[in-house]
Amino acid sequence: MRIRPATPAELPALQDIERAAGAPFRDLGMPEIADDEPPARDVLERYRRAGRCWVATDQRDRPVAYLLAEPVDGALHIEQVSVHPRAARQGIGRALLAHAAGHAREEGLTALTLTTFTEVPWNAPYYARLGFRPLADADLTPGLREIRAAEAAHGLDLWPRVCMRAPL
Repeated sequence: MRIRPATPAELPALQDIERAAGAPFRDLGMPEIADDEPPARDVLERYRRAGRCWVATDQRDRPVAYLLAEPVDGALHIEQVSVHPRAARQGIGRALLAHAAGHAREEGLTALTLTTFTEVPWNAPYYARLGFRPLADADLTPGLREIRAAEAAHGLDLWPRVCMRAPL
């Protein structure tokens, strides 16, 4: 596996990875998440141009996972991390997060943050095993409050969610 910046030609593949990674949510009674459209190409391109869209690739250098991030209030916020189910349980998500952490350190950021579902096994429980800790509402930064409000407006609060933080 290799982690590198995504190329413009790979953006449709990232959307395919997102769709495949979302499918297991259907089995948890979350069809709205399974059917949610991936980020549009222009959104992916914005992250790519900013240098914060990384892919993990297979032996043929084809993306099997990706991560999007952006600085938010002194931390690198993980906007999305998706691993194709065919590549799951191989440490790829963990490797992408480690790569993002290295990038955050280089930029002088102090933590990684993310928002996630509390009751999905490959969400909050997984991130907790990687050192992320839940943030109380009172501890949310203004940027994280904005992110949570946008998520709620998108309907993600139909299921319990949490903001999490891992210090660097």
